[in-house]
This record gives sequence, structure tokens and C-alpha cells, in this order.
Amino acid sequence: MTAPIHHPPATAELPVVVIGAGPIGLAAAAHLVGRGIEPLVLEAGPAPATAVREWAHVRLFSTWGEVVDPAAEKLLAPTGWAKPDAGTYPSGGDWADGYLQPLADVLGDKVRTGATVTGVSRSGRDRIVDADREAQPFVVHVTHADGREERIFARAVIDASGTWATPSPAGGSGLPALGEKAAADHIAYRVPDLDDPSVRARYAGKRTAVIGSGASAFTALAYLAGLAKADDGAGTKGVWILRRGISGSTFGGGEADQLPARGALGLAAKAAVDDGHADAVTGFRTDAVERAADGRLVLVAEDGRRLDPVDEVIVLTGFRPDLSFLDELRLGLDERLQAPVELAPLIDPNQHSCGTVYPHGANELSHPEKDVYLVGMKSYGRAPTFLAMTGYEQVRSVAAALAGDQEAAARVELTLPETGVCGGAGLFDAAPEADQSQDVGCCATPATPSVIQFGVGAPSTSGGC
Repeated sequence: MTAPIHHPPATAELPVVVIGAGPIGLAAAAHLVGRGIEPLVLEAGPAPATAVREWAHVRLFSTWGEVVDPAAEKLLAPTGWAKPDAGTYPSGGDWADGYLQPLADVLGDKVRTGATVTGVSRSGRDRIVDADREAQPFVVHVTHADGREERIFARAVIDASGTWATPSPAGGSGLPALGEKAAADHIAYRVPDLDDPSVRARYAGKRTAVIGSGASAFTALAYLAGLAKADDGAGTKGVWILRRGISGSTFGGGEADQLPARGALGLAAKAAVDDGHADAVTGFRTDAVERAADGRLVLVAEDGRRLDPVDEVIVLTGFRPDLSFLDELRLGLDERLQAPVELAPLIDPNQHSCGTVYPHGANELSHPEKDVYLVGMKSYGRAPTFLAMTGYEQVRSVAAALAGDQEAAARVELTLPETGVCGGAGLFDAAPEADQSQDVGCCATPATPSVIQFGVGAPSTSGGC
């Protein structure tokens, strides 16, 4: 008996598969619905916004008015959903429970959870084959939480899976430091939730190294300083490890930041050092993590410098995209940032902060493989300059392009706030030239381990030392 032949349905009848039910993936679905296009959102986690829920304790530096997508709000309105005060700042938990979960509920069976995408290709075509390629639908391979495998056909694919699952390592080379994996029991890659008793006990009264220079590192330093001032936190000390020197941009935009909460993060990190709750070590690129005789960890730099032992290490050096399941697609990615080639110059962290990234859409996000789009944090590759409102503009444009409305796809409908340096991921090896021309004194990369403290009695230069 001959086995039946299963031909994929006509491409025009297929849904657009959206990978990831986070803020940008759900917004993409809302925009597609608004355009009369059927979305199918596949979320690997057990619930919508799984990644956001993992940092539920962290407060956003964007207000409610900046993290609710207009198309999503329109979809929610008939349900009686009321938008929170636009001028207030949600935590990750607030965002997930008060907006993202209701949005997923409205989308209903268009959102599937526990569905991990393991591969995307063209039906019957690997990445080598040219013949009749664009006429073939996409085939998305999915593994469900119960182990069941499924093949889903799609007219287009929007990857909004983010980068949360793939944090960058401590190693200054971009690879894990020697001994980093072996020391995993004392290394974390997320901002700790110090309201959790077990997590609080892990850091209370301990000496903790924080590696990183972005908003997450600022937050961790501020949290540790708060713990040091609490009754149960006596002896808590932070050691801030920076791969570059201190400059005027180290602490972000401060009071000049048009996202005030983000500016406040940098000021809180500076206060942690000013008040003696953290020491800063500059120009330190981690090469190895060794065990001291007492079991604590010793960080060793590429130049051989060794720091005093620490009890815990928090690595906040950025994130990177997981491109493994897209390997059969023809993507055009910048060789440095792993972002779409047309987008990369607009988001290069050596040139841009969040507020100087020009709003962009389908044209900048396109690839040699037609109708494939990486959006949200995934589209930024390794760049740390992403804002939610930028992602909302991306998916508005992509939905318009998929609907054939090229005029709307090309239109810019977003004005971003100006800001200081978003920093992060150790991408800036030295202070800007304008700062280097000053008396950098304490900011220069030291020849031996250097601990820098700010505040009364500290040297004062325009570089921020």
C-alpha cells in the first residue's frame, strides 16, 4: 500500500508564525490581527511572557505609557481592560500580569505555550536549494512540553524569541572564562530577587562581584547596597568589575536622561560606590575563575591580575541571539552584532545609545530569505540599545509589509526619547576621546588591581572619577 503524500497547503491560506509570546511577539500578533492576517504565536515557556516573569522583581525604566503597544491596546479595549497610569513604572511582574497576560487571553488559541521551535526552513528546500524557493511555504518544527513533535506550515515567520535564554559569559573574550562552568554554583547571570528569602540569604553578608556596565549591573549594585543597609545585610559588599575605564558616560545619562528612571539607575550605582557599599575595579577582563582554599572564587584577568576572593559572582555582560534553529534559512546578519545588515549601523553601541537609534521597520529588518523577520531584542543581536517602543514600531511596519501596504511599512511612527549611553556588554574598551584628554587619574586602566571609590576625598575630574 502506498503511503499518502501530504502536500503543504497554499501559502496564502497559512498563518504567520510568531516565535515568542513576549511583549514584541504578542504585539506582532495584535498588528497582524489588525491587518486581517492570522497569527500563530509559539511560546516555549509554560505561560505567555515567561521570560518577563523571570525578572518580575525588576522595575522597568520605561513608563506604562511607553510599554503598551497601540494595536494591542485597541484589541484589549472591548474587554474592559483599563490601561494603568501612563506616567508610572511597572515591574516585570506588573507588565506580565497587567498587560501581557490579558493580551494573550484576548488572542486566545492564536497563542500556544509549551511549544519550542526547533527548526525553520522552506518546505522541501534546505538553505542550498534555489529552485522555486520563494513559492514554498515555511515549515516550522515544534517540540511540545509532552515530547510530541509537530510540523507547522507558515506564510511568513516573525522571530520575536528574544535573547533572555542566552546570556553572555564572564570571559572577556566572549567565551566562558576558564573555570566559569565549574563554578556555576556560585555564579548567576540575572539580577537577583532579594525579596526571595533564599536568594537574599545567598548574598547577605557576602562579598559579591558584579561584572557588567549596563542597566542590569546598575540595578544589581543598587540592590546589594540596599541589602548592605538592611538589618540582615551587615557586611554585604559589592565589587564592580568593569572591562573599561571610568568616564563621564559610565553611569549613563543621569539627570539628563529623558527616561528618568533609567538615569536614576546609573545614579544609584554611583551612590553604591560613593557610600562604600561597592568598590569599582576598572580595565579588568576576566580570563579565569579559580577556587580559593576556602572554596570562594578568585577572578583572574587576561593580564594576570588577581582579585581578592569573593563569595558570589553576578555576570551581567549582555545577551546574544540563539540562531541555531534558523540555520536552514538565508539570513543577512552583520558579522559583529549578529543583527540584520541594514539595521546594524543604526544600533551600533559604539556610535548609538537607545535614543539615537533611528526608528526602523521592515526594510531594515529584511533578509535574503523573503518574509522572515527577526524583531525585538533578537533583531538587535548583541547590541544593548533596545527599547520596547522600538520593537512595537518594528512589528507595526512588518505587519504592514506582510499585508502589502508598503507605504505604511516605510512610514515612521515613532519618536524616541534622548538618553545617555545605554552601555552594557563591555563593548566600550576605553573612555571617549573627549574624556581621555582630561586628567583621567583614577580612571586609567591600572597596571595592578585597582579599587576605586567615589565621594568625599576622591579625585574629581570631568571624566566622572
